[in-house]
Amino acid sequence: MISQKTIDEIFQAVRVEEVIDDFVKLKKRGINMIGLCPFHDEKTPSFTVSPTRNIYKCFGCGKGGNAVNFLMEHDGLTYPEALRNLAARYKIEIEETGKSDEYEAIKSARESLHIINEFAGTFYRDQLFHTDMGKSIGLGYFKQRGILRKTIDQFELGYAPQSGDQLTKQAIDQGYNIELLRQLGLTTSKDRDFFFNRVIFPIHNVSGKIVAFAGRQLGENKKSPKYINSKESDVYHKSKVLYGLHLAKTAIRKEDQCILVEGYTDVISLHQSGISHVVASSGTALTVEQIKLVKRYTQNILLLYDGDAAGIKAAMRGVDLILAQDMNVRLVTLPEGADPDSYVNEVGTSDFQTYLSEQATDFIHFKARLVMKEAAGDPIKKAELVHDIINTLAKLPDQIKRSIYIKQCADLLEMDESLLLAETNKVLSTNIRNQRIDKFKEARQDHRETRVKIEKERREQQGSIIESKPAKDEFQEKDLVRILLLHGAKKMEVGIEETTIGAYLMKQISGTLSSFDNALYARFVAICRDQIEAGSDLHIDFFTNHSDKEIQDLAIELCTSPYHYSDNWENRWQIPLQSQPMPEKNEQKDTEDALLRFILRKLNKLSQENLAKIKEYQALPEFETELMTHMATHQKILAKRNEIAAKLNTVVLE
Repeated sequence: MISQKTIDEIFQAVRVEEVIDDFVKLKKRGINMIGLCPFHDEKTPSFTVSPTRNIYKCFGCGKGGNAVNFLMEHDGLTYPEALRNLAARYKIEIEETGKSDEYEAIKSARESLHIINEFAGTFYRDQLFHTDMGKSIGLGYFKQRGILRKTIDQFELGYAPQSGDQLTKQAIDQGYNIELLRQLGLTTSKDRDFFFNRVIFPIHNVSGKIVAFAGRQLGENKKSPKYINSKESDVYHKSKVLYGLHLAKTAIRKEDQCILVEGYTDVISLHQSGISHVVASSGTALTVEQIKLVKRYTQNILLLYDGDAAGIKAAMRGVDLILAQDMNVRLVTLPEGADPDSYVNEVGTSDFQTYLSEQATDFIHFKARLVMKEAAGDPIKKAELVHDIINTLAKLPDQIKRSIYIKQCADLLEMDESLLLAETNKVLSTNIRNQRIDKFKEARQDHRETRVKIEKERREQQGSIIESKPAKDEFQEKDLVRILLLHGAKKMEVGIEETTIGAYLMKQISGTLSSFDNALYARFVAICRDQIEAGSDLHIDFFTNHSDKEIQDLAIELCTSPYHYSDNWENRWQIPLQSQPMPEKNEQKDTEDALLRFILRKLNKLSQENLAKIKEYQALPEFETELMTHMATHQKILAKRNEIAAKLNTVVLE
């Protein structure tokens, strides 16, 4: 187990904006930073990072937390994994409690898969550098491709030996679970190694963890595929991974462009040549999920494929998907017979970059060139290709972009612009109608499932009547929680004494916890009470980093807002807030008013309960003494209630 001392050190060192900045392109807005949420699709940024609070919050999907929560949510890490990730980033030495090696008592199956992948990665690297076959065959292959030792280390390349069970045997000897080895595809159903006599390319997720492997055969065995990949698992979904992204993401943001290639060695050679903003689609056709990964870092993609027919076809498949995500796409095809790996080694980095800048073209020019070349003198072929361009134009969500491209396309193909516009609108209308039909079908299915669920619950509850009375005082309870969170550690004067707002409120309300309508708010206040009794101040980060996720989520909700008071009123227009001090400087009055409103609501509830007792005793003459007591109590409650209402200038008390 990671010690509490280490956990505290990690939370003190971590800057949430630095961690999130690796995954989301953030822009400064006031004291906060905003970006497109990585957890749901959006065009207008609603994802807010607060450096002062050290938290994030999306006002679109509602997700929020600290740096640890972000890594857990974004990369699917366990709590210990996220802490270890941050400890490594901030160079914090981890102190263990209990067992010295946490890996001996793995609590999570997902964590186990990551550990086994790390073991396999180490095994393949050891085979490459420390065995005769690895050095002669594996290293020989990489040297032949011009891949340097530092690049081999950077991409953690390896070698799978010829004997078909060496990894499996070593893993079992070290206590790893054979079922998990099979689940990851490292071991076959016959307990043999899946990869053998191949050079190994580890595939990493965006945070740099090995999630899978690709193996390239050595030699020319036509019965065996050139490349084989790990099968999908709980930690690897090939449609959601881009090869090399963990090394490229910083450069992509810096260049504001992502170069997308086909092969592993293409990525490796370009990185080695100093072109780092490049990734590959990891042995699969480009997917929407992969495009969304790139969109976190840039809006611009450059497709760089081979110049043969297969390369052009692959480029065309990707264009429509990229445009549908409202991203900008340019294309470059290399001379026929060349690929990025061989071409950059042939011409050098400088000439390669010059070639990219001179040859890069937008999809309209690219497709128009194909039309002119492939359909020369064939009107039927030209019509087919023009319809293909129209289908692509209809994928563009942005109407202005679509209009500009239609005009450009008409000029290039020497066609009537109005005709292209009309045909594009037809396709667009068909697409919209189909989307509406799909949404209707989904909604109808959801409705059916909801009805089935309701009917099931009705049957389970049949014969019983459940009365639920809506909670009336939750707003006032939540307001007190907000004040305890935001201002609990601040000083305030009560008569001639100085105390903290937290201590003052706890003195007034600690006895009312049992009457709270909202159990979560009562739990929050109880934690505040325990902190104060222990002599600790109420600090915001104690709650935003709390181990109870409900408490943490509540704290983040209360200390974040999509709105802020504009500085322009005072700085530009010289119109300050005149009715009261700025909210963050008005905590004492805020506290007193919130407390009075809370007490007023509780007195109303007490009054209603007391009236019910009076009515009950009025019908029973033998309880005359109790009746008189409750009537006297009612007068006191009313007097106190009216006194508080007068202080608040409140007329309507319900």
